[in-house]
Amino acid sequence: MLYYLFDYLNTMDIPGAGVFQYISFRAGMAAFLSLLITITFGHNLIAYLRKKQVGEDIRDLGLEGQIQKKGTPTMGGLIIIAAILIPTLLFAKLDNVYVVLLIITTCWLGLIGFLDDYIKVFRKNKEGLAGRFKIVGQIGIGLIVGFTLYFNNNVVVREVSPASLASIEIEDFQQDLETKMDYKDVKSTTTTVPFLKNNELDYSKILPFLPAEYTWVIYVLVVVLIVTGISNGANITDGIDGLAAGTSGIIALTLAIFAYLSGRIDFSSYLNIMYIPNLGELVIFCTAFVGACLGFLWYNAYPAQVFMGDTGSLTMGGIIAVVAFAVRKELLIPVLCGIFVVENASVILQVAYFKYTKKKYGEGRRIFRMAPLHHHYQKKNIHEAKIVTRFWIAGILLAILTLATLKLR
Repeated sequence: MLYYLFDYLNTMDIPGAGVFQYISFRAGMAAFLSLLITITFGHNLIAYLRKKQVGEDIRDLGLEGQIQKKGTPTMGGLIIIAAILIPTLLFAKLDNVYVVLLIITTCWLGLIGFLDDYIKVFRKNKEGLAGRFKIVGQIGIGLIVGFTLYFNNNVVVREVSPASLASIEIEDFQQDLETKMDYKDVKSTTTTVPFLKNNELDYSKILPFLPAEYTWVIYVLVVVLIVTGISNGANITDGIDGLAAGTSGIIALTLAIFAYLSGRIDFSSYLNIMYIPNLGELVIFCTAFVGACLGFLWYNAYPAQVFMGDTGSLTMGGIIAVVAFAVRKELLIPVLCGIFVVENASVILQVAYFKYTKKKYGEGRRIFRMAPLHHHYQKKNIHEAKIVTRFWIAGILLAILTLATLKLR
């Protein structure tokens, strides 16, 4: 909203109004405001949740310090969602297809998570929202995202002619280059593949026997699977204080860098990556996301004063997946979101191996002392603060490796 106000003031030659034209300024302001909202109003939200007795009902899993967490306010994801949406609405261009899609994703998954937490807390049903309804909701947003990114005419890759690009002086890159270039916008299903020489994959060529007009089936299916998987992965990771929020913040910052580089013709041409017009607006959303995660850690770091609940974890995982598709880095998710993937895989492997050994030997056996993986380390008597710190370090290393794929081919 403020962008349009300052854009109008800029046309009136009001001094300083032009600063809102810079994505870097608006991104910084979004991060600052998000952090401020979370820290300032987080305390009020915690007090309100305590007053309403919105406390976590902890199941005794035999973990050290677990019972002491009983009654800790949950549904703190509400402040995360507010801290993401308010700066985005103020500083981003609201007619941008990527921004609109992320706002819809945030509200959609936030509602699913809220219903799950509401049923657990107020209806006293430990199972929360039935799993089939969660999956249907996640598939629903996956379909919306997939169809939008595939069919919307504003989702394109811009191909600039080499001669046109070579004729531009480096100092011109900060100006309006579109008027000086010979380019064409192409509807493309190309995405980035890590560590390969060509570094790109076209969904239309995955199944050569499938007619090109049916490529959307593959693309939408991949979107649904990844959005659902990463959303659940973030949800599973949210098991100890600060783990999900810190890991998500690291991932979001990495995606913000990708969005900034792919949204600028100068950086994208230098790095030889896809130039995606209008993608730069996602940087505002991503930095607001990072600010919300950092601000939430103010209260969620060990010992946690509030839990985000499914309201926060489902939403954050879904956002990460959708941003990855927007910047065409979804195939980097196994690396960038390695913490979520490993946490998810640990549960799947534990359950599958237990069922297999029970059927074969008559007694179920386990790979880990407890799943997901962070509980395995708790069972080994490692303090949860140390576990979280080590997971953050692993997340940072994975983020660095992901960024290295820009030139490592």
